[in-house]
Amino acid sequence: MSEFALANARIVLNDEVVTGSVLVRDGVIAAIDTGSVRAGEDMEGDYVIPGLVELHTDHFENHYRPRPGVTWNAIAALQSHDAQVAGAGITTVFDAVRIGSDPEVGDITADVRAMVDAVAEADAGDRLRADHHIHLRCELATPDVAQHFEDNCSNPIVGLASLMDHTPGARQYTTLEHYIAYYQKKLRLSDAEMAQYIADRQAERELYADKNRAAILKRGREIGLAFASHDDATVEHVDEAVRDGMAIAEFPTTMEAARACHEAGMAVLMGAPNVVRGKSHNGNISAAELARAGVLDVLSSDYVPFSLIYAAFLLPEVADSITLPESVGMVTSRPAAAAHLNDRGEIAVGKRADLVRVRRTDPVPVVRAVWRQGKRVS
Repeated sequence: MSEFALANARIVLNDEVVTGSVLVRDGVIAAIDTGSVRAGEDMEGDYVIPGLVELHTDHFENHYRPRPGVTWNAIAALQSHDAQVAGAGITTVFDAVRIGSDPEVGDITADVRAMVDAVAEADAGDRLRADHHIHLRCELATPDVAQHFEDNCSNPIVGLASLMDHTPGARQYTTLEHYIAYYQKKLRLSDAEMAQYIADRQAERELYADKNRAAILKRGREIGLAFASHDDATVEHVDEAVRDGMAIAEFPTTMEAARACHEAGMAVLMGAPNVVRGKSHNGNISAAELARAGVLDVLSSDYVPFSLIYAAFLLPEVADSITLPESVGMVTSRPAAAAHLNDRGEIAVGKRADLVRVRRTDPVPVVRAVWRQGKRVS
């Protein structure tokens, strides 16, 4: 039997912050003592919060493809990503792996296989600090996304899939201004080439998107996979998501869509970088605005792992109606529940001892220690 205690801590529970200690036994929270002095490692008044649960990060992909045209050893890329994730207090992570080839990325069949296999191999080999799962990002307007999904969806490390449509003129890019500003510079296209590129992408959407959505949903339902919608902008998008049984609404782009998603029972997920920056990177609704309206449920680090814990401590300062336990819940218990991981996400007796020691400094918090199932990992 292994046992230790974290004493003299400000413990963030589901609905309050208490001073006391947490007893961990065999990787599980065994007791929470408030107002008493239990012998143990002195937290010096630092916060102790549950390990963060991340549902959508592109960070593994960024390590795997560190430069245009460059791919890295997938295991090495994963371990580099894992170290940053754990160091940011994230103990459970769904690594987003884009599926569906298009002219911008080329044929990614081998890359998808390499990344999925790397997570499975590294997990089996005890290489990782955090608990890693796969989130399949399904780009619907592509010719091979349904085949990529079929090839990978039954892998036990796959726990979530999102249905995406980044076609110019749709959802995130309802107006073309931001799309052209980003892609024309990135792809180094002339005005005429950009116009043709947009026309080609829109034609592909007409050809592939609807039939791929139907095929992926049918197969996912057969195996009981959780699904997320992405970039809902209108009530019609939300109606489609509800019809198709989406559990999570990732990055709704308008207040109208976010409110409809929340009222329909979907967990509304927004980017933590949006909270930290105070706005969306492409001009959509701000996460803080949704929080103040009471329709924000989950935060995701998206492309900056540390933004998750940063946003959790910042959000109560920019949204007066949100308490610290509530904002911490958006990065712990709520994403855990959305992913059906009921053994973690809160500091409660019987839950996994996934814990983070945080020193609150102004404005950026400091992660001082991280435990996953009672084992120190950072």
